[in-house]
Amino acid sequence: MSTLTAFSEKDRAYHAYRARQEFLRQQLSIQQALEEERAAEEAERQAKEAALQAKEAERQAKEAALAEVARLQALLDQSRDA
Repeated sequence: MSTLTAFSEKDRAYHAYRARQEFLRQQLSIQQALEEERAAEEAERQAKEAALQAKEAERQAKEAALAEVARLQALLDQSRDA
């Protein structure tokens, strides 16, 4: 009987060990998925920020071009008046 009890206890210990290992694997998998999701969100945020900066730079370039056109137009008008 003591031999059967020892085998039974070893079997229970083995199953408990396997259950712990499976739990740890699942937790690691969940953690990795969350980290990947956070990294993807950060990359998306950075891409949006870069797009906004590009739009702002384009807007400033257009404003500068319009200001240059206005300056040149004013010079042309002055030379016609003179």
